[in-house]
Amino acid sequence: MDTAVRSSPLALTVLALLHHEPLHPYGVQRLIRQWGKDQVVNVGQRASLYRTIERLHADGLIAVRETGRDQAYPERTVYELTDAGRRVAREWLRRMLAEPKQEFPQFPAALSHLAMLSPAEAAEVLAERAERLGRARADRAAALGAHADLPRVFHLEDEHLDAVAGAEERWLRSVVEDLRTGRLTWTAPEPAEPSDGPAPA
Repeated sequence: MDTAVRSSPLALTVLALLHHEPLHPYGVQRLIRQWGKDQVVNVGQRASLYRTIERLHADGLIAVRETGRDQAYPERTVYELTDAGRRVAREWLRRMLAEPKQEFPQFPAALSHLAMLSPAEAAEVLAERAERLGRARADRAAALGAHADLPRVFHLEDEHLDAVAGAEERWLRSVVEDLRTGRLTWTAPEPAEPSDGPAPA
């Protein structure tokens, strides 16, 4: 089936949660946070979740199961996965697992301009990043310990995040050491003087 909905981590997560049980949007959001999926899926803006649900519904990947009203809550629409949605979710999942995708996170982009800072400044900010990564790994380990009874398959994403963060932290500390010992150094460029206008032809 050709779907107009572009695959994304959030769209896949919505389909995966509805694979388990019908849910209303608030229930989807609650489970994303409760199950720690907010560590790998960006749900910082509630509107993006609702837009994703609307697109999935318009494309026939999910359907309205029922609309209910509770005295304590506004009207809530419960969605369920369609057969097409189940099929597309599996296609997306297999492709995302098998095919590395060229992504453009901000850290490598910032590294490509590191020479704008002095070596001392670079050592300072990279050491700060390494410390933050270490604290995040410790927090993740504590969270995993609290759910040690879950089968491993349900927290493989945490293992991956920890492996990637651990490798980055070790690399950062080696770069910081090279900066502090002078094995890695450069001359930071002087800020350019502001121009009074276009250069003469």
